[in-house]
Amino acid sequence: MQNRYDVVVIGSGPAGEGAAMKAVKEGRRVAVVDSRPRVGGNCVHLGTIPSKALRQTVWNLMRFQRDPLFQRAGAEIRNVPLSQVLASAHRVIDSQVSVHTRFYERNNVHLYTGGARFEDDHTLSVMTPDGVREKLDFEHVVIATGSRPYQPADINFKHPRVFDSDKILTLDYPVHKLIIYGAGVIGCEYASIFVGLGCKVDLINTQKQLLSYLDDEIADALSYYLRELGVLIRHQEEYERVETFDDCVILHLKSGKKIKADAILWCNGRTGNTDTLALDKIGLKANSRGQLAVDERYCTATPHVFAVGDVIGHPSLASAAYDQGRCAAAHITGAIDVPRVAEVPTGIYTIPEISSLGKTEKQLTEEKVPYEVGQAFFRHLARAQISGETVGMLKILFHRETLEILGIHCFGDNAAEIVHIGQAVMQGKNTLDYFANTTFNYPTMAEAYRVAALNGLNRLF
Repeated sequence: MQNRYDVVVIGSGPAGEGAAMKAVKEGRRVAVVDSRPRVGGNCVHLGTIPSKALRQTVWNLMRFQRDPLFQRAGAEIRNVPLSQVLASAHRVIDSQVSVHTRFYERNNVHLYTGGARFEDDHTLSVMTPDGVREKLDFEHVVIATGSRPYQPADINFKHPRVFDSDKILTLDYPVHKLIIYGAGVIGCEYASIFVGLGCKVDLINTQKQLLSYLDDEIADALSYYLRELGVLIRHQEEYERVETFDDCVILHLKSGKKIKADAILWCNGRTGNTDTLALDKIGLKANSRGQLAVDERYCTATPHVFAVGDVIGHPSLASAAYDQGRCAAAHITGAIDVPRVAEVPTGIYTIPEISSLGKTEKQLTEEKVPYEVGQAFFRHLARAQISGETVGMLKILFHRETLEILGIHCFGDNAAEIVHIGQAVMQGKNTLDYFANTTFNYPTMAEAYRVAALNGLNRLF
């Protein structure tokens, strides 16, 4: 059986959904192919949704344990198997699948389940779970297949004590000590999650500092707070080999250190899911990380083939992926002057959260921009004192002459929500005066913007 479509999208995650919905709204006949029988992609099933639901449960447990009322009652929760903690995540996943499935059904997008493979420039085959091969003809195709954790060939990921960020969600035994190799976003998030569950955590960082693309002060705050929680951070270390035993693992580092733990979580890099697509049939080749190169329109070297989301690399964020998909579909359907997705806020769901937008102090210093800093520490805010979440700060970087807002950096509870106020003001081309002269509800966390603005203005005189 052969079907003809204007646009075929491979992958039903945020990038694929964004492309499919934009194309179908523009009157195109659209099909979406996914290897899973349920939509949502890695974002819903293995990445963003389950890990953030897990993080929320752990945050609730930590808050419960530090509440004086429950401390007097002697309540303590330690070494809970991850599979039990994830119970609420499965409910969220089911709900998300249901919501997104209705999007496709309502918009008459045809869904195909199975492995996708290119046959030629305009034909895709789908091997269904029943062993039936269906062929789809297309005018344009959008590759939105996402990524998976990178697995070095010399490490046995089939061993029950060796995990990557996908497999860790199946952990079904208590872990007292965990090694996390790789201190990027995923590694830092899981470090805060596991230490919150009462584990001893060794976080192995191959770089000089945590998340070096962040503002230095925010990165330093994260390091300090993780250490306060009990995470042991080891900078500038690289693995030599991993020994596995029935009851433990031993990580051998090139520096000569040996670290023993109940399990190891590997969080060092990701690989684009392109190896099974037969890209050579459409004249493409992925790089060593399985990623595809694209232009400003998200078009690959083959004019009718587009790629979006994790499969093109940075920034590898669900929020950006959805907009990239919409942008690619807009170009496919003939739109002009569609801007490339840029100025995406960073959201890092450690405990507490980090979110930022715009330039860092280091960048502004290198560019010789005359900037100034406005700060608001959460411990001084009434709302934070009421909630008990006093760790953190909001930092506004602004031009000292024009008062243009150059960067927003937030560390603390609900940082990923708070940053959007600054984002809206920045995109509206407002200056620091907006925050200084706007009345905010009291008590709120949003009030941090007024406090930071006045703090910054006071530095000018």
